[in-house]
Amino acid sequence: MCETMDQAGREEKIEAVRRLIEVMRPAVQSDGGDLLLKDVDTDSGIIEVELQGACSSCAISTSTIKLGVERILKSKLNWVKEVRGQVEEVEDITFSASLGRGSYIPVRR
Repeated sequence: MCETMDQAGREEKIEAVRRLIEVMRPAVQSDGGDLLLKDVDTDSGIIEVELQGACSSCAISTSTIKLGVERILKSKLNWVKEVRGQVEEVEDITFSASLGRGSYIPVRR
């Protein structure tokens, strides 16, 4: 019975994160990108998100994740400790630019 309550609590936390991500998505979409929820670790309080589209190549994508997404999630959900983000890798510059204000900038390796 206790294990079921723990699972229900985890599902409740995940749903709370999903709802907040859905509230934030229109702002990201207005710049030609998108914000996807990749993982929620309810035990550690670590949330993983991905920026897509024009936002994946934006120079301030890290700031969007840390100063935007993380700040909002931490202020609304006291159990959230950190938000980690990744960006979608888009190889086609024309496609990336067509998504909005940003464009893919190849990284030299």
